Amino acid sequence: MSLPTLRIIAFILGIFLLTLAISMLIPMLTLFIYSRTDDLGAFAWSSLITAGAGIALLLPGRPQHAQLRPRDMYLLTTASWLVVCVFAALPLTLVRDMSYTDAFFETMSGITTTGATVLTDLDHSSPGLLIWRSMLHWLGGIGFIGMAVAILPLLRVGGMRLFQTESSDWGEKVMPRSHMAAKYILVIYLGLTLVGWLAFWLAGMGIFDAINHSMAAISTGGFSTSDQSLAHWSQPAVHWVAVVMMISGSLPFTLYVATLRGNRKALLRDHQVRGFIGFLVVVTLLFGTWLHLHSDNSWLDSVRIVAVNVTSVVTTTGFALGDYSSWGSFAVLLFFYLTFIGGCSGSTSGGLKIFRFQVAAVLLKANLQQLIHPRAVIKQQYNNHNLDEEIVRSLITFSFFFAITIGVIALGLALLGLDWVTALTGAATAVCNVGPGLGPVIGPAGTFASLPDAAKWLLTIGMLLGRLEILTVLVLFTRAFWRH
Repeated sequence: MSLPTLRIIAFILGIFLLTLAISMLIPMLTLFIYSRTDDLGAFAWSSLITAGAGIALLLPGRPQHAQLRPRDMYLLTTASWLVVCVFAALPLTLVRDMSYTDAFFETMSGITTTGATVLTDLDHSSPGLLIWRSMLHWLGGIGFIGMAVAILPLLRVGGMRLFQTESSDWGEKVMPRSHMAAKYILVIYLGLTLVGWLAFWLAGMGIFDAINHSMAAISTGGFSTSDQSLAHWSQPAVHWVAVVMMISGSLPFTLYVATLRGNRKALLRDHQVRGFIGFLVVVTLLFGTWLHLHSDNSWLDSVRIVAVNVTSVVTTTGFALGDYSSWGSFAVLLFFYLTFIGGCSGSTSGGLKIFRFQVAAVLLKANLQQLIHPRAVIKQQYNNHNLDEEIVRSLITFSFFFAITIGVIALGLALLGLDWVTALTGAATAVCNVGPGLGPVIGPAGTFASLPDAAKWLLTIGMLLGRLEILTVLVLFTRAFWRH
Protein backbone atom coordinates (compact mmCIF):
# COMPACT_ATOMS: atom_id res chain seq x y z
CA MET A 1 0.00 0.00 0.00
CA SER A 2 1.48 3.33 -1.08
CA LEU A 3 2.30 6.28 1.17
CA PRO A 4 -0.20 8.63 -0.57
CA THR A 5 -2.97 6.10 0.09
CA LEU A 6 -2.07 5.92 3.77
CA ARG A 7 -2.05 9.73 3.90
CA ILE A 8 -5.57 9.88 2.46
CA ILE A 9 -6.77 7.33 5.02
CA ALA A 10 -5.07 9.29 7.83
CA PHE A 11 -6.69 12.52 6.56
CA ILE A 12 -10.17 10.93 6.64
CA LEU A 13 -9.53 9.52 10.11
CA GLY A 14 -8.58 13.03 11.22
CA ILE A 15 -11.95 14.32 10.03
CA PHE A 16 -13.68 11.54 11.99
CA LEU A 17 -11.77 12.44 15.16
CA LEU A 18 -12.60 16.13 14.84
CA THR A 19 -16.25 15.21 14.43
CA LEU A 20 -16.00 13.03 17.53
CA ALA A 21 -14.36 15.86 19.50
CA ILE A 22 -17.17 18.24 18.52
CA SER A 23 -19.75 15.60 19.51
CA MET A 24 -18.34 15.64 23.05
CA LEU A 25 -19.69 19.17 23.44
CA ILE A 26 -23.21 17.75 23.72
CA PRO A 27 -22.53 15.84 26.99
CA MET A 28 -20.82 18.99 28.27
CA LEU A 29 -23.93 21.04 27.47
CA THR A 30 -26.07 18.37 29.15
CA LEU A 31 -23.97 18.61 32.30
CA PHE A 32 -24.40 22.39 32.33
CA ILE A 33 -28.18 22.00 32.03
CA TYR A 34 -28.28 19.55 34.94
CA SER A 35 -25.73 21.52 37.00
CA ARG A 36 -23.34 18.54 37.15
CA THR A 37 -20.10 20.37 36.53
CA ASP A 38 -18.09 17.74 38.44
CA ASP A 39 -17.85 15.62 35.26
CA LEU A 40 -17.29 18.55 32.93
CA GLY A 41 -13.51 18.29 33.04
CA ALA A 42 -13.57 14.67 31.88
CA PHE A 43 -15.37 15.52 28.66
CA ALA A 44 -13.37 18.73 28.15
CA TRP A 45 -10.03 16.91 28.36
CA SER A 46 -11.32 14.05 26.21
CA SER A 47 -12.49 16.52 23.57
CA LEU A 48 -9.15 18.37 23.57
CA ILE A 49 -7.13 15.15 23.29
CA THR A 50 -9.34 13.85 20.48
CA ALA A 51 -9.25 17.16 18.62
CA GLY A 52 -5.46 17.28 18.97
CA ALA A 53 -5.11 13.82 17.47
CA GLY A 54 -7.48 14.75 14.65
CA ILE A 55 -5.55 17.93 13.83
CA ALA A 56 -2.27 16.01 13.87
CA LEU A 57 -3.67 13.65 11.21
CA LEU A 58 -4.99 16.57 9.14
CA LEU A 59 -1.83 18.72 9.20
CA PRO A 60 0.08 16.84 6.46
CA GLY A 61 -2.86 17.57 4.17
CA ARG A 62 -4.48 15.39 1.56
CA PRO A 63 -2.43 14.21 -1.44
CA GLN A 64 -3.71 15.92 -4.58
CA HIS A 65 -3.49 13.10 -7.11
CA ALA A 66 -4.02 9.97 -5.00
CA GLN A 67 -7.36 8.16 -5.02
CA LEU A 68 -8.77 5.42 -2.83
CA ARG A 69 -9.34 2.14 -4.62
CA PRO A 70 -12.08 -0.30 -3.58
CA ARG A 71 -9.49 -2.48 -1.80
CA ASP A 72 -8.38 0.54 0.26
CA MET A 73 -11.91 0.79 1.66
CA TYR A 74 -11.32 -2.38 3.68
CA LEU A 75 -8.53 -0.71 5.65
CA LEU A 76 -10.36 2.61 5.96
CA THR A 77 -13.55 0.97 7.25
CA THR A 78 -11.81 -1.15 9.89
CA ALA A 79 -9.40 1.61 10.94
CA SER A 80 -12.19 4.17 11.34
CA TRP A 81 -14.13 1.98 13.78
CA LEU A 82 -11.03 1.16 15.80
CA VAL A 83 -9.60 4.69 15.96
CA VAL A 84 -12.93 6.26 16.89
CA CYS A 85 -13.41 3.70 19.69
CA VAL A 86 -9.91 4.37 21.07
CA PHE A 87 -10.73 8.04 21.66
CA ALA A 88 -14.46 7.71 22.37
CA ALA A 89 -13.56 5.56 25.41
CA LEU A 90 -11.71 8.44 27.09
CA PRO A 91 -14.76 10.06 28.78
CA LEU A 92 -15.78 6.72 30.30
CA THR A 93 -12.39 6.21 31.90
CA LEU A 94 -12.40 9.72 33.37
CA VAL A 95 -16.06 9.97 34.49
CA ARG A 96 -16.46 6.49 35.96
CA ASP A 97 -12.78 5.87 36.76
CA MET A 98 -13.10 2.64 34.78
CA SER A 99 -10.26 0.49 33.52
CA TYR A 100 -9.50 1.12 29.87
CA THR A 101 -10.56 -2.45 29.10
CA ASP A 102 -14.05 -1.81 30.44
CA ALA A 103 -14.22 1.61 28.77
CA PHE A 104 -13.16 0.24 25.38
CA PHE A 105 -15.61 -2.67 25.71
CA GLU A 106 -18.46 -0.28 26.51
CA THR A 107 -17.47 2.05 23.69
CA MET A 108 -17.15 -0.69 21.09
CA SER A 109 -20.50 -2.02 22.25
CA GLY A 110 -21.97 1.45 21.73
CA ILE A 111 -20.36 2.25 18.37
CA THR A 112 -21.25 -1.16 16.94
CA THR A 113 -24.80 -0.76 18.37
CA THR A 114 -24.41 -4.02 20.28
CA GLY A 115 -25.72 -2.84 23.65
CA ALA A 116 -23.70 -5.16 25.91
CA THR A 117 -22.70 -3.25 29.04
CA VAL A 118 -20.38 -3.47 32.00
CA LEU A 119 -22.04 -0.56 33.84
CA THR A 120 -24.45 -0.77 36.77
CA ASP A 121 -26.33 1.82 38.82
CA LEU A 122 -27.37 3.60 35.62
CA ASP A 123 -30.36 5.17 37.38
CA HIS A 124 -27.95 7.39 39.35
CA SER A 125 -25.26 7.88 36.73
CA SER A 126 -24.05 11.20 35.34
CA PRO A 127 -26.41 12.59 32.65
CA GLY A 128 -23.34 13.42 30.58
CA LEU A 129 -22.22 9.80 30.66
CA LEU A 130 -25.71 8.51 29.79
CA ILE A 131 -26.15 10.86 26.84
CA TRP A 132 -22.64 9.98 25.60
CA ARG A 133 -23.45 6.27 25.60
CA SER A 134 -26.61 6.95 23.60
CA MET A 135 -24.70 9.18 21.19
CA LEU A 136 -22.23 6.36 20.56
CA HIS A 137 -25.19 4.26 19.43
CA TRP A 138 -26.57 7.05 17.29
CA LEU A 139 -23.27 7.85 15.57
CA GLY A 140 -22.47 4.17 15.05
CA GLY A 141 -25.92 3.54 13.58
CA ILE A 142 -25.73 6.25 10.94
CA GLY A 143 -22.12 5.25 10.26
CA PHE A 144 -23.12 1.66 9.58
CA ILE A 145 -25.98 2.72 7.32
CA GLY A 146 -23.52 4.67 5.22
CA MET A 147 -21.14 1.71 5.07
CA ALA A 148 -23.86 -0.85 4.30
CA VAL A 149 -25.37 1.32 1.56
CA ALA A 150 -22.30 2.77 -0.10
CA ILE A 151 -19.27 0.60 0.69
CA LEU A 152 -20.26 -3.05 1.25
CA PRO A 153 -22.00 -3.50 -2.13
CA LEU A 154 -18.94 -2.00 -3.81
CA LEU A 155 -16.69 -4.44 -1.94
CA ARG A 156 -19.05 -7.33 -2.75
CA VAL A 157 -19.12 -8.55 0.84
CA GLY A 158 -21.51 -11.28 1.97
CA GLY A 159 -24.00 -11.02 -0.90
CA MET A 160 -24.42 -7.27 -0.46
CA ARG A 161 -24.10 -6.79 -4.24
CA LEU A 162 -27.79 -7.69 -4.35
CA PHE A 163 -28.41 -4.13 -3.17
CA GLN A 164 -25.96 -2.37 -5.47
CA THR A 165 -28.74 -0.59 -7.34
CA GLU A 166 -29.66 1.20 -4.14
CA SER A 167 -26.14 2.57 -3.73
CA SER A 168 -23.92 2.92 -6.77
CA ASP A 169 -26.81 3.49 -9.17
CA TRP A 170 -28.51 6.20 -7.12
CA GLY A 171 -27.63 8.70 -9.82
CA GLU A 172 -30.46 7.25 -11.93
CA LYS A 173 -32.60 5.37 -9.41
CA VAL A 174 -33.28 7.66 -6.49
CA MET A 175 -31.43 10.96 -6.49
CA PRO A 176 -29.51 13.03 -9.02
CA ARG A 177 -26.30 12.72 -6.95
CA SER A 178 -25.21 10.17 -4.41
CA HIS A 179 -24.08 12.78 -1.88
CA MET A 180 -27.60 14.22 -1.96
CA ALA A 181 -28.94 10.75 -1.15
CA ALA A 182 -26.57 10.59 1.82
CA LYS A 183 -27.97 13.91 3.04
CA TYR A 184 -31.50 12.57 2.70
CA ILE A 185 -30.59 9.50 4.77
CA LEU A 186 -29.11 11.72 7.48
CA VAL A 187 -32.24 13.91 7.52
CA ILE A 188 -34.49 10.82 7.72
CA TYR A 189 -32.35 9.35 10.51
CA LEU A 190 -32.51 12.60 12.46
CA GLY A 191 -36.24 12.96 11.78
CA LEU A 192 -37.02 9.45 13.04
CA THR A 193 -34.94 10.15 16.15
CA LEU A 194 -36.94 13.31 16.89
CA VAL A 195 -40.24 11.51 16.26
CA GLY A 196 -39.15 8.76 18.66
CA TRP A 197 -38.17 11.34 21.27
CA LEU A 198 -41.61 12.94 21.09
CA ALA A 199 -43.38 9.55 21.10
CA PHE A 200 -41.48 8.26 24.14
CA TRP A 201 -42.16 11.54 25.98
CA LEU A 202 -45.89 11.44 25.20
CA ALA A 203 -45.98 7.77 26.25
CA GLY A 204 -44.78 8.64 29.75
CA MET A 205 -40.99 8.96 29.77
CA GLY A 206 -39.18 12.05 30.97
CA ILE A 207 -37.59 14.26 28.32
CA PHE A 208 -34.04 13.10 29.06
CA ASP A 209 -34.94 9.39 29.14
CA ALA A 210 -36.98 9.83 25.96
CA ILE A 211 -34.10 11.23 23.90
CA ASN A 212 -31.72 8.54 25.16
CA HIS A 213 -34.10 5.71 24.33
CA SER A 214 -34.99 7.22 20.98
CA MET A 215 -31.33 7.26 19.95
CA ALA A 216 -30.85 3.72 21.28
CA ALA A 217 -33.97 2.38 19.52
CA ILE A 218 -33.50 3.93 16.06
CA SER A 219 -29.86 2.79 16.04
CA THR A 220 -30.94 -0.65 17.31
CA GLY A 221 -28.36 -0.20 20.07
CA GLY A 222 -30.10 -0.96 23.34
CA PHE A 223 -28.32 1.15 25.97
CA SER A 224 -30.86 2.32 28.54
CA THR A 225 -30.78 4.90 31.32
CA SER A 226 -31.96 2.30 33.85
CA ASP A 227 -30.53 -1.00 35.03
CA GLN A 228 -34.00 -2.49 34.46
CA SER A 229 -34.03 -1.36 30.83
CA LEU A 230 -37.63 -0.88 29.56
CA ALA A 231 -39.04 -2.70 32.60
CA HIS A 232 -38.38 0.54 34.53
CA TRP A 233 -41.42 2.05 32.78
CA SER A 234 -44.71 0.27 33.38
CA GLN A 235 -46.70 2.18 30.75
CA PRO A 236 -47.65 -0.15 27.85
CA ALA A 237 -47.44 2.82 25.46
CA VAL A 238 -43.70 3.14 26.16
CA HIS A 239 -43.18 -0.49 25.22
CA TRP A 240 -45.13 -0.22 21.96
CA VAL A 241 -43.27 2.94 20.99
CA ALA A 242 -40.03 1.03 21.52
CA VAL A 243 -41.26 -1.78 19.25
CA VAL A 244 -42.15 0.66 16.46
CA MET A 245 -38.84 2.52 16.77
CA MET A 246 -36.77 -0.67 16.75
CA ILE A 247 -38.56 -1.85 13.61
CA SER A 248 -38.08 1.57 11.99
CA GLY A 249 -34.33 1.35 12.52
CA SER A 250 -34.26 -2.16 11.04
CA LEU A 251 -35.75 -1.23 7.65
CA PRO A 252 -33.62 -0.24 4.61
CA PHE A 253 -32.98 3.50 4.71
CA THR A 254 -32.63 3.66 0.94
CA LEU A 255 -36.29 2.69 0.75
CA TYR A 256 -37.14 5.56 3.10
CA VAL A 257 -35.43 7.85 0.59
CA ALA A 258 -37.36 6.31 -2.29
CA THR A 259 -40.62 6.75 -0.35
CA LEU A 260 -39.79 10.35 0.41
CA ARG A 261 -39.07 10.93 -3.29
CA GLY A 262 -42.54 9.76 -4.32
CA ASN A 263 -42.39 5.97 -4.55
CA ARG A 264 -45.04 5.40 -1.88
CA LYS A 265 -44.97 1.61 -2.17
CA ALA A 266 -41.19 1.18 -2.00
CA LEU A 267 -41.28 -0.31 1.49
CA LEU A 268 -44.41 -2.41 0.93
CA ARG A 269 -43.13 -4.04 -2.25
CA ASP A 270 -39.70 -4.98 -0.98
CA HIS A 271 -39.36 -8.73 -0.33
CA GLN A 272 -36.96 -8.15 2.52
CA VAL A 273 -39.29 -5.77 4.38
CA ARG A 274 -42.33 -7.97 3.91
CA GLY A 275 -40.45 -11.04 5.08
CA PHE A 276 -39.05 -9.21 8.09
CA ILE A 277 -42.37 -7.75 9.24
CA GLY A 278 -44.21 -11.01 8.58
CA PHE A 279 -41.68 -12.98 10.59
CA LEU A 280 -41.97 -10.62 13.58
CA VAL A 281 -45.79 -10.72 13.53
CA VAL A 282 -46.02 -14.51 13.33
CA VAL A 283 -43.39 -15.18 16.01
CA THR A 284 -44.84 -12.54 18.35
CA LEU A 285 -48.41 -13.86 18.12
CA LEU A 286 -47.45 -17.52 18.51
CA PHE A 287 -44.89 -16.92 21.26
CA GLY A 288 -47.22 -14.45 23.02
CA THR A 289 -49.98 -17.06 23.07
CA TRP A 290 -47.53 -19.61 24.47
CA LEU A 291 -46.49 -17.21 27.24
CA HIS A 292 -50.14 -16.50 28.07
CA LEU A 293 -50.79 -20.22 28.49
CA HIS A 294 -47.72 -20.64 30.72
CA SER A 295 -48.07 -17.56 32.92
CA ASP A 296 -50.60 -15.46 34.79
CA ASN A 297 -50.44 -12.59 32.27
CA SER A 298 -53.41 -11.69 30.11
CA TRP A 299 -53.10 -12.41 26.39
CA LEU A 300 -52.58 -8.74 25.53
CA ASP A 301 -49.91 -8.32 28.20
CA SER A 302 -48.20 -11.51 27.06
CA VAL A 303 -48.16 -10.32 23.44
CA ARG A 304 -46.79 -6.92 24.51
CA ILE A 305 -44.01 -8.43 26.62
CA VAL A 306 -43.10 -10.88 23.87
CA ALA A 307 -43.29 -8.17 21.18
CA VAL A 308 -40.72 -6.03 22.99
CA ASN A 309 -38.29 -8.87 23.70
CA VAL A 310 -38.62 -10.64 20.34
CA THR A 311 -38.32 -7.40 18.37
CA SER A 312 -35.36 -6.38 20.51
CA VAL A 313 -33.49 -9.64 19.87
CA VAL A 314 -34.38 -10.00 16.17
CA THR A 315 -33.49 -6.37 15.40
CA THR A 316 -30.32 -6.84 17.52
CA THR A 317 -31.28 -3.89 19.74
CA GLY A 318 -30.81 -5.35 23.20
CA PHE A 319 -33.63 -3.75 25.19
CA ALA A 320 -35.25 -6.09 27.72
CA LEU A 321 -38.68 -6.19 29.34
CA GLY A 322 -38.19 -8.60 32.23
CA ASP A 323 -35.85 -11.57 32.43
CA TYR A 324 -36.98 -13.81 29.58
CA SER A 325 -34.26 -16.34 30.45
CA SER A 326 -36.47 -17.38 33.39
CA TRP A 327 -39.38 -18.40 31.13
CA GLY A 328 -38.16 -21.97 30.71
CA SER A 329 -35.94 -23.95 28.36
CA PHE A 330 -38.22 -23.54 25.32
CA ALA A 331 -38.11 -19.74 25.56
CA VAL A 332 -34.35 -19.69 26.17
CA LEU A 333 -33.66 -21.86 23.12
CA LEU A 334 -36.03 -19.80 20.94
CA PHE A 335 -34.34 -16.54 21.94
CA PHE A 336 -30.98 -18.13 21.15
CA TYR A 337 -32.21 -18.93 17.63
CA LEU A 338 -33.66 -15.44 17.22
CA THR A 339 -30.24 -13.96 18.07
CA PHE A 340 -28.98 -14.83 14.58
CA ILE A 341 -31.81 -13.40 12.45
CA GLY A 342 -31.14 -9.66 12.22
CA GLY A 343 -33.03 -6.95 10.38
CA CYS A 344 -32.83 -5.71 6.78
CA SER A 345 -29.81 -4.80 4.71
CA GLY A 346 -29.07 -1.07 4.70
CA SER A 347 -30.44 -0.64 8.22
CA THR A 348 -28.79 -0.18 11.61
CA SER A 349 -29.38 -3.77 12.73
CA GLY A 350 -26.84 -6.58 12.87
CA GLY A 351 -27.14 -10.35 12.65
CA LEU A 352 -27.18 -12.46 9.50
CA LYS A 353 -29.86 -10.19 7.98
CA ILE A 354 -33.23 -11.46 6.83
CA PHE A 355 -32.33 -11.36 3.12
CA ARG A 356 -29.76 -14.15 3.53
CA PHE A 357 -32.42 -16.48 4.92
CA GLN A 358 -34.72 -15.56 2.04
CA VAL A 359 -31.99 -16.18 -0.54
CA ALA A 360 -31.24 -19.52 1.12
CA ALA A 361 -34.93 -20.42 0.77
CA VAL A 362 -34.84 -19.52 -2.95
CA LEU A 363 -31.75 -21.69 -3.46
CA LEU A 364 -33.29 -24.58 -1.52
CA LYS A 365 -36.47 -24.42 -3.61
CA ALA A 366 -34.46 -24.33 -6.83
CA ASN A 367 -32.33 -27.32 -5.78
CA LEU A 368 -35.40 -29.36 -4.86
CA GLN A 369 -36.97 -28.56 -8.25
CA GLN A 370 -33.71 -29.52 -9.95
CA LEU A 371 -33.83 -32.93 -8.25
CA ILE A 372 -37.33 -33.50 -9.60
CA HIS A 373 -36.55 -32.07 -13.08
CA PRO A 374 -32.81 -32.65 -13.66
CA ARG A 375 -32.77 -31.13 -17.17
CA ALA A 376 -34.88 -28.08 -16.41
CA VAL A 377 -33.37 -24.58 -16.47
CA ILE A 378 -34.57 -23.04 -13.24
CA LYS A 379 -34.41 -19.27 -12.86
CA GLN A 380 -33.17 -18.12 -9.47
CA GLN A 381 -34.19 -14.58 -8.51
CA TYR A 382 -34.54 -12.58 -5.33
CA ASN A 383 -36.19 -9.17 -5.17
CA ASN A 384 -35.88 -8.82 -8.97
CA HIS A 385 -32.15 -9.67 -8.90
CA ASN A 386 -30.65 -12.70 -10.61
CA LEU A 387 -28.75 -14.90 -8.17
CA ASP A 388 -25.56 -15.41 -10.15
CA GLU A 389 -22.64 -17.57 -9.08
CA GLU A 390 -20.69 -14.67 -7.53
CA ILE A 391 -23.55 -13.65 -5.23
CA VAL A 392 -24.19 -17.23 -4.11
CA ARG A 393 -20.47 -17.82 -3.49
CA SER A 394 -20.17 -14.60 -1.49
CA LEU A 395 -23.24 -15.47 0.55
CA ILE A 396 -22.04 -18.97 1.37
CA THR A 397 -18.56 -17.72 2.26
CA PHE A 398 -19.93 -15.07 4.60
CA SER A 399 -22.36 -17.46 6.32
CA PHE A 400 -19.61 -20.06 6.81
CA PHE A 401 -17.16 -17.61 8.38
CA PHE A 402 -19.98 -16.08 10.44
CA ALA A 403 -20.57 -19.46 12.08
CA ILE A 404 -16.83 -20.18 12.37
CA THR A 405 -16.23 -16.82 14.06
CA ILE A 406 -18.87 -17.50 16.70
CA GLY A 407 -17.50 -20.98 17.27
CA VAL A 408 -13.90 -19.83 17.68
CA ILE A 409 -14.82 -16.98 20.05
CA ALA A 410 -17.01 -19.33 22.10
CA LEU A 411 -14.13 -21.79 22.43
CA GLY A 412 -11.83 -18.96 23.49
CA LEU A 413 -14.30 -17.85 26.17
CA ALA A 414 -14.65 -21.41 27.44
CA LEU A 415 -10.85 -21.69 27.56
CA LEU A 416 -10.86 -18.62 29.83
CA GLY A 417 -13.09 -20.45 32.30
CA LEU A 418 -16.61 -19.31 31.32
CA ASP A 419 -19.44 -21.85 31.44
CA TRP A 420 -20.67 -23.10 28.07
CA VAL A 421 -23.95 -21.11 28.13
CA THR A 422 -22.14 -17.84 28.82
CA ALA A 423 -19.40 -18.68 26.30
CA LEU A 424 -21.71 -19.69 23.45
CA THR A 425 -24.39 -17.03 23.89
CA GLY A 426 -21.76 -14.37 24.64
CA ALA A 427 -19.99 -15.11 21.36
CA ALA A 428 -23.27 -15.16 19.45
CA THR A 429 -24.59 -11.93 20.94
CA ALA A 430 -21.28 -10.16 20.27
CA VAL A 431 -20.93 -11.20 16.63
CA CYS A 432 -24.63 -10.62 15.97
CA ASN A 433 -24.47 -7.25 17.82
CA VAL A 434 -27.50 -8.12 19.95
CA GLY A 435 -26.38 -7.12 23.47
CA PRO A 436 -27.49 -9.38 26.32
CA GLY A 437 -26.73 -13.07 26.16
CA LEU A 438 -28.38 -15.86 28.12
CA GLY A 439 -27.82 -17.35 31.55
CA PRO A 440 -27.38 -15.80 35.01
CA VAL A 441 -24.16 -13.92 34.19
CA ILE A 442 -24.74 -12.04 30.89
CA GLY A 443 -28.49 -12.59 30.51
CA PRO A 444 -31.01 -9.74 30.25
CA ALA A 445 -30.84 -9.28 34.03
CA GLY A 446 -27.02 -9.31 34.19
CA THR A 447 -24.01 -7.45 32.79
CA PHE A 448 -20.59 -8.30 31.35
CA ALA A 449 -18.75 -6.63 34.26
CA SER A 450 -17.73 -9.85 36.01
CA LEU A 451 -16.03 -11.37 32.96
CA PRO A 452 -12.22 -11.45 32.90
CA ASP A 453 -10.47 -8.76 30.86
CA ALA A 454 -9.30 -11.27 28.25
CA ALA A 455 -12.91 -12.32 27.66
CA LYS A 456 -13.97 -8.69 27.22
CA TRP A 457 -11.26 -8.10 24.59
CA LEU A 458 -12.30 -11.28 22.80
CA LEU A 459 -15.94 -10.16 22.78
CA THR A 460 -14.86 -6.71 21.58
CA ILE A 461 -13.21 -8.34 18.57
CA GLY A 462 -16.44 -10.26 17.97
CA MET A 463 -18.49 -7.05 18.02
CA LEU A 464 -16.20 -5.41 15.46
CA LEU A 465 -16.18 -8.46 13.19
CA GLY A 466 -19.96 -8.76 13.31
CA ARG A 467 -20.59 -5.08 12.64
CA LEU A 468 -18.20 -4.96 9.67
CA GLU A 469 -19.57 -8.18 8.13
CA ILE A 470 -16.47 -10.23 9.10
CA LEU A 471 -14.90 -10.51 5.63
CA THR A 472 -14.17 -6.77 5.58
CA VAL A 473 -11.79 -7.32 8.50
CA LEU A 474 -10.45 -10.77 7.62
CA VAL A 475 -9.21 -9.62 4.22
CA LEU A 476 -6.71 -7.36 5.99
CA PHE A 477 -4.91 -10.46 7.30
CA THR A 478 -4.19 -11.90 3.87
CA ARG A 479 -0.80 -11.53 2.23
CA ALA A 480 -2.38 -10.61 -1.10
CA PHE A 481 -3.98 -7.51 0.36
CA TRP A 482 -0.64 -5.93 1.32
CA ARG A 483 1.16 -6.71 -1.92
CA HIS A 484 1.89 -3.62 -4.00
